[in-house]
Amino acid sequence: MSKSRSRIPGKPSPRKRGLVCRLRADDSGATAIEFGIIALPFFALLIALIEVSLVFFANFSLDNAVDEASRLVRTGQAQTQGFSETEFKQNICDNATGLKNCMSGLKLDVQRFNNFAGVTMPDPLDAGGALRNDFTFDLGTGGDVIVVRAFYVWDLIASFPGSLGNMPGGGRLIIATAAFRNEPF
Repeated sequence: MSKSRSRIPGKPSPRKRGLVCRLRADDSGATAIEFGIIALPFFALLIALIEVSLVFFANFSLDNAVDEASRLVRTGQAQTQGFSETEFKQNICDNATGLKNCMSGLKLDVQRFNNFAGVTMPDPLDAGGALRNDFTFDLGTGGDVIVVRAFYVWDLIASFPGSLGNMPGGGRLIIATAAFRNEPF
């Protein structure tokens, strides 16, 4: 006597059920597919994190270098030694860490004022958004108010929508400023 199996409608046969269960249990490519889905956002986030860290470090380094060089102006050492713009820029570049092509990439604006109320600073960018090249270099004399601004365009690693770029061509403008009154000398 042969047993006949009756099938329940809508329920797969035992043979088909085994194949479906085996396919559901097989996850050998799932990890690769899941990584493929999250890889792009993960690496974009990683690059953005590195980029922000580098820009922050460069800005911090330039701030400290401008403060150190400004101390020479404030105390009158730069004036008595007859510092030129190139020598002043070299002093900043010697103290700044991580700025590649510092001497050619760094722009200085050193202006003299009679008092702090009279300080007005022009926009460092031209109408097209590029960094201007016509800055002033005046170290002043004893008792003058001096504003030292240093500008450096940092080349970004990656440029994508929403990135740190604020300059034409995708760079990031880094600005360091020091305002002080020269000591009498």
